[in-house]
Amino acid sequence: MYLKDKLHGDLIEILDTGALFDPCREEVTGRMHAGEEMQDPAGFAKAGLVFPSGEALPRCWVDPKYRS
Repeated sequence: MYLKDKLHGDLIEILDTGALFDPCREEVTGRMHAGEEMQDPAGFAKAGLVFPSGEALPRCWVDPKYRS
């Protein structure tokens, strides 16, 4: 799955989708797709990610208290 970095607009390949769907995790492991060489995996804050269309992540992915 690919998401976009809000600040730079670069695509991020999400390597751990389980962490992405877990609202208690604030960071996900991914690989930035910018430049010609494959980047090393790194941690990315969910708050800085959006879908490639620019749409925000679902609240149930980022807020552990989304039901209240």
